[in-house]
Amino acid sequence: MSAPSDAARPADAASRLPRSTIWRYGIGSLGTGGFSTLPGLVLLYYLTDTLGVSALIAGLILALAKVWDVVIDPVIGGFSDRGLARDGSRRRFMLIGSVALPLCFVLTFAVVPGLSPAASATWVGLAFILGATAFSLFQVPYIALPAELTARYDERTRLLTWRVVVLAVSILLFGAGGPLVRDLFPDDPHLGYLMMAIVAAAVLGIAMLLSSTVAPRGPAAAAPAPPTSLAQHYRSGIRVLQRSQPFRALLATYMLQGLATGMMLAGAQYVATWVLRDQTAVTLLFVALIAPALLLAPVWGAVARRVGKARGFRIASGIFLAATASLVLLLWAPGPWAYLPVAVAGAAYAGMQSLPLAMLPDVITDDATRHGEGRGGTFGGVWTAGETAGMAFGATALTVVLAITGYRESVGAAVVDQSGAAVVGIVLSFSVVPAAAMLVSLVTLRRYRLRRADIEPAGTAPAGA
Repeated sequence: MSAPSDAARPADAASRLPRSTIWRYGIGSLGTGGFSTLPGLVLLYYLTDTLGVSALIAGLILALAKVWDVVIDPVIGGFSDRGLARDGSRRRFMLIGSVALPLCFVLTFAVVPGLSPAASATWVGLAFILGATAFSLFQVPYIALPAELTARYDERTRLLTWRVVVLAVSILLFGAGGPLVRDLFPDDPHLGYLMMAIVAAAVLGIAMLLSSTVAPRGPAAAAPAPPTSLAQHYRSGIRVLQRSQPFRALLATYMLQGLATGMMLAGAQYVATWVLRDQTAVTLLFVALIAPALLLAPVWGAVARRVGKARGFRIASGIFLAATASLVLLLWAPGPWAYLPVAVAGAAYAGMQSLPLAMLPDVITDDATRHGEGRGGTFGGVWTAGETAGMAFGATALTVVLAITGYRESVGAAVVDQSGAAVVGIVLSFSVVPAAAMLVSLVTLRRYRLRRADIEPAGTAPAGA
């Protein structure tokens, strides 16, 4: 695909990506990471401890929004492929999502004080579903872009490595900064959450708008006509799952790891409040997790160049598993020592994010080589649906554990105490259960067998790779 200007043109398959392309693509993760992090961290807690919604109902709201996300993502992927074939760009959907998401994000945290828990739950549920739809409009084509920006195996690792550096910054910024803004209003939790949402929405929108400029523009792609009906969109998504074994293995692995990290993300505030007995400790947990990820993301790129993406991914996953499992000791010795294994998990998390995302364009290329079709949007839609489902299952699993162990909800600034059983449930949800999901993910990852030689012709790989 070609385009009239260097700013809009994807790099030639044989060249290094320009730095401008890398930073414009990467900055999109400031938006996607922010939307994934902040609601995952505080929305459940907002529902149960400010709006008085029961844990099971709060979990159901999050699950419904994620189910909708799963339903709509393959459709958006198909329309994105259709837009590429018709207009030569995926940019239109990215722009719509960039504008709509900040508005929906503010609305989610703008519940009027004094509403009943049922009315509050309905408000949040509808606003969050709209926000999830806007997020998908940006995220699905965004995920498909790396396969179109470069055909080089190592350049994709380089592109996605720096995306994960930005993602780490995003998680730190939103995960640590969001609660800090909220806590500036301790006497009015409703106002605190609203101000947090306004500040976050401004950053989300700017980052996503800037990133949308990296989408290549050019003549219509020479590819078979993408599906046009809803049924065809879903059949197309099922077809890429059926015919691509590497995609099935990679997606299953990423979903299981999304469940693990989603459960820990949603549980961090509960651990800070009821295990470490310091609500502001959630900021320190995020610093401990993300600072190593920010520093070590380029290291995982070097590891992938030396041992391969799949092997590097296995190493990162194993380290994360061990660090997570060790947190079960919080049952007997809660204290600041927990920041150390969280930091180790953060170092591994950088590889768990950058390497599978760098493997996905290889899967798309492999499928196009075998079947002669450009279905990057369809792959992106199914991938985003799977990622969303994994994170949703994590948050939902946490609410089930909280309900089983007797977690008590509260309204506004009211203070309650939790039973010993509830605290045990919080710790297990932050350690043993995520570690078990990680263990299963290592089994599915063994089935991924694409390597450099499958992506780049013989003689094009650098010596020693």
